[in-house]
Amino acid sequence: MSSTTARGTTHLTRRLVQLYAGLTLYGASSALLVRAGLGLEPWGVLHQGLAELTGISIGVVSIIVGAIVLLLWIPMRQRPGLGTVSNVFVVGLAMDGTLALVGEVDGLGARIPVMVLGIVLNGVATGLYIAARFGPGPRDGLMTGLNRVTGRSIRLVRTAIEVAVVVTGFLLGGSLGAGTVLYALAIGPLAQLFLRVFQLPAPTTGSSAPALPTTAATPSEAATPTPPAGPAPVATPPSGQAILPQ
Repeated sequence: MSSTTARGTTHLTRRLVQLYAGLTLYGASSALLVRAGLGLEPWGVLHQGLAELTGISIGVVSIIVGAIVLLLWIPMRQRPGLGTVSNVFVVGLAMDGTLALVGEVDGLGARIPVMVLGIVLNGVATGLYIAARFGPGPRDGLMTGLNRVTGRSIRLVRTAIEVAVVVTGFLLGGSLGAGTVLYALAIGPLAQLFLRVFQLPAPTTGSSAPALPTTAATPSEAATPTPPAGPAPVATPPSGQAILPQ
């Protein structure tokens, strides 16, 4: 009995470490994309545009937007998890912290590697925190909630949301460029790869952690994968679960 309890505690500890390591790395990777200056991920474009408009740091803007999106869950009766609430705060704080530590990057020869590093680390981060299975990020919960409420496909809902945030962010002054396109093309395959790398062993009997699907499907932020709109999919999430703060 004690050995079963110890295994359960170890399993929970690993999930928590993965969750917070993933969310911290997600914020850091988003900050690298900002420093590269070659285009941000879709929600990053909106966050940067709002930061330019308001004068608030991009990390704080990310927290505010995440909180607002989370409020939109209420009429859709979505249930947040620990990962959902943590996503709102940890990603934004990690983003501002990384921007404070990493200075401006000069020259295309340096900016391109920083952009590629940011995208790859974002894929690593996505695999880490999705595999922890603590609930979807607020933006992914919005996607899966709209999917359930409207009956539209995940791909269509995801695409509509991301087109709206990219256009709005760009009009507000957000950075749209090669990095945005490369992110859209690469994040799905990267998330799928690192999801498998960081997938946890089956929980011990009595654990409430949901099983993580292994089949690939359609796009997105947090518990069962669905990558950003783009060619390479991850997995169609059950209601209330999904993957990216993004």
